[in-house]
Amino acid sequence: MSQDSAAEHIDYNALVDAEAAALFDAANQYLRPEDVQLLRQAFATAREAHEGQTRKSGEPYITHPLAVAAMLTDWRLDAQGLAAALMHDVLEDTGVSKPTLSEKFGRTIADLVDGLSKLERLEYQTKESAQAENFRKMVLAMARDIRVIIVKLADRLHNMRTLDAMREDKRQRIALETLEIYAPIANRIGLNKVYRELQDLAFKHLHPHRYSVLSKAVRAARGNRREVVNKILQAVTQKLGEANIEATIKGREKNLYSIYKKMQEKHLSFSEVLDIYGFRIVVKDNASCYLTLGALHSLYKPIPGKFKDYIAIPKGNGYQSLHTTLFGPYGTPVEMQIRTQEMNAVAEAGVASHWMYKSGDASIDAAKQRTHQWLQSILDMQEESEDAIEFLEHIKIDLFPDEVYVFTPKGKIMVLPQGSTPVDFAYAVHTDIGHRCIAGRVNFNLVPLRTVLRNGDTVEIITSTQAKPNPSWLNFVQSGRARSGIRNYLKTLQQKDAVQLGEKLLRQAASALSPTPLDISPKLEDSLLHALGERQRSFNDLLADIGTGKQLAIVIARKLFELSGEQLGQTPDVGPVTIRGNEGGAVQLSSCCNPIPGDAIIGAISKGQGLLVHRKGCGNAARIDPEKLLEVNWEPQKDRMFGVNISVLAHNQRGALAEIAAAISQASANIETVDTQENHGGDGFIHIHFRLQVDNLTHLENVLTAIQQVNVVQQAERRQ
Repeated sequence: MSQDSAAEHIDYNALVDAEAAALFDAANQYLRPEDVQLLRQAFATAREAHEGQTRKSGEPYITHPLAVAAMLTDWRLDAQGLAAALMHDVLEDTGVSKPTLSEKFGRTIADLVDGLSKLERLEYQTKESAQAENFRKMVLAMARDIRVIIVKLADRLHNMRTLDAMREDKRQRIALETLEIYAPIANRIGLNKVYRELQDLAFKHLHPHRYSVLSKAVRAARGNRREVVNKILQAVTQKLGEANIEATIKGREKNLYSIYKKMQEKHLSFSEVLDIYGFRIVVKDNASCYLTLGALHSLYKPIPGKFKDYIAIPKGNGYQSLHTTLFGPYGTPVEMQIRTQEMNAVAEAGVASHWMYKSGDASIDAAKQRTHQWLQSILDMQEESEDAIEFLEHIKIDLFPDEVYVFTPKGKIMVLPQGSTPVDFAYAVHTDIGHRCIAGRVNFNLVPLRTVLRNGDTVEIITSTQAKPNPSWLNFVQSGRARSGIRNYLKTLQQKDAVQLGEKLLRQAASALSPTPLDISPKLEDSLLHALGERQRSFNDLLADIGTGKQLAIVIARKLFELSGEQLGQTPDVGPVTIRGNEGGAVQLSSCCNPIPGDAIIGAISKGQGLLVHRKGCGNAARIDPEKLLEVNWEPQKDRMFGVNISVLAHNQRGALAEIAAAISQASANIETVDTQENHGGDGFIHIHFRLQVDNLTHLENVLTAIQQVNVVQQAERRQ
C-alpha cells in the first residue's frame, strides 16, 4: 500500500479521541474534577467549531489546539488557560463569536481567547502594519493577563515543530518573526527551554544547510567530549561529597543557534566554541550555593573576571544563579551554574513556574514581580506610541538580551539595557524625570547625558523645570521606554505648534474669501468633520493637517462658509501670517538662506512639513510654485537668537582669528562654528567662515561693522 493510500485510511477520529483522553488524564493529575469537566466542554466546542478544517499536513485542525493544551499541562497551567488554549483559534477561523464564548465559559476565558486572536481582516496599507497591529493587540492582552503570552508561545512552538508542511516563503517569514519576536519574549519572561527550542527551530528553517552541518558536528563531538565530561563530573561529585553538600550535577550543552551566533559574533571556529564545558549544580538552599562555589574554587582555579552573582542581583526576568568559569583539566574552561531547585524552576519555566510550584517561594515571587514591572512598562509605551509599527519597534528594542545593573542614590537596583545612559535611567524612574533631565551624576561625578552606564554605577539625575527632551537623545538612548517617551513628547509639541499655525492659516484664508469674520462654533466644527468624512478625528487634528500642509486652508475655509450659509462678498486685502521663528516643526527657517528678523521673507507650505520660510530673493524660493507661496512677517520678539552665516576675508597673519573673534564677542554675538580656508590666489589672504547667533538684521549689520573695523580684515559679508 502506498503512503498516500495509507494516510487515507488513518482513523483520525480515533486519533483525536486518544489525544483528548491523554490531555484529560494529564489535567486530572493536578486539577479539580469540575475543572477537567470545563476542559471537556472547551474541547467539545473547539472540535465542533473546527469540524471539516484540516492542517497543511492533512490532519484535522483540532489536533493543533489539543497539542498546545497538552504542552501547557507540563507547566501546570490552570483550567481557564487550558480552555483558552483549546479554543484559541475559534474566534479567528470559525463562526463562533466572543459574546457566545462569554455566555458559555465566562468573561475571563472569552477575553483570553480574544487576546490570542488576530484582528479581523481589516485593510492595512502594508503587511507590516497588519503584523504590528496584531502584535500590539496580543501584547496589550498579555499585559492584562500573562496567560495570553504563555498560551501564545506554546501555540508558536507547536507551529514551529510542524512548519515543514508550509511553503518555503511562509516558513522563512514565520521563522524570522519567531527569532525576532517570540523567542526574545520567551526569554524575557523566563521560559528558557521554549526560548532555546524556538531559536533552534527558527535557525533550522532560515538556514537549513548550516543547521544540518552544525547538527552533525555537535553529534560527532559528543563522543570525543565524553572522557573530559566524565572526569569533571567525577571530580566535582567527590569534592562536594567531602564538603557534605547534597547536589544534583548535570552536564549542560549549548543549543545549536547559540553555538552559531557565538561563531559568527566572535569569529570562532566550531572547535573553539565546543572547547568550553558547561555544568549545572542544583542544591537545597542559598547558603549551599555559596558553599558549593567555595568548594569548586578550591578544586579548579577560577578565571578572573568570570564570576557573576545573579542570586544577590537577579536578572530582569527573575533568573537567579551563581556563574563561575574555572580552569578545568587539560586547561579547558569549565562554566558552572549553581542554583537551588526553586531557582532552577524559574530558570527553566520563568513566570510559568507560578503554576508549577506553590506560590510564596521567594524566587518564584521575584520572577512574577519582575515580569509585572516589564508588562507595566509595555502599557506605558503603548500610551506613548500612536503608531503600531513604532510600538513594535520599541518592544523589539526592549527585548534586550544583555542588561546592566545600576543603583539609585537610595540603593535600589535598576535593570537597564546594555549601553544605557543617564537618559535611559531617568525615563526608567519616571517619564517626567526623563523629560526634565539636564545632567547626571554617576558615582557622584557630574557626567554628560550620553555617558554609557556600567554594572554597579550609582546614578543620580539632575532636573530642571524649564528643560525638555532633545531630539538628539534618540541617537544614543537604548531602552524602548526612553525612545517612546522622547518621540511622544516631540510629536505632542509638534502637534501643538501645527494646530496654532493651522488656525492662523485658516483665519487668513477665511479673510481672503469674505470681509465678514467667520465664527467657527463647535456645531460648525462637527458639521465640517462630518462633511469631510473625518468624524473619528477632532477639529484640532484638522488644524494640524492645515499647519503641516496636508490640507489646503483655502479649501477648508470655502467648505466652512458653505456649511455656515454665509455669502462670500468683496474680499479684502489679506494681511500676512506672522511667525516667531521658534514654532518647532510646524514652522522651519530654511537652511539655504537662514532668514532672521528684519529680512523680507516669504513662506511656502510643504506637504507634511508645514511652513518653510525663505528670504525674499532666495534662489530656492524663486523655483517654488507661486500658488504655494504665502506672505509672512516677523512677529516682534526678544526671547531668542537666530543662526546666520558670514564670510570674512582677512590678512593671513598670527592673531587674526583671535582679533576677529574678540570683535564678534564685543558686538554681543555668539560664535557657533568657525572654518578657515586659504585664498587660492596665494596673495596672503585667508577666508574665515563663521556661523553666528544674532538677534535680528540690525544686530547682524552692527556685527559686520565691528568686524570690518579690525585692521586685518579686508571684507566681511553675509553668506547665502
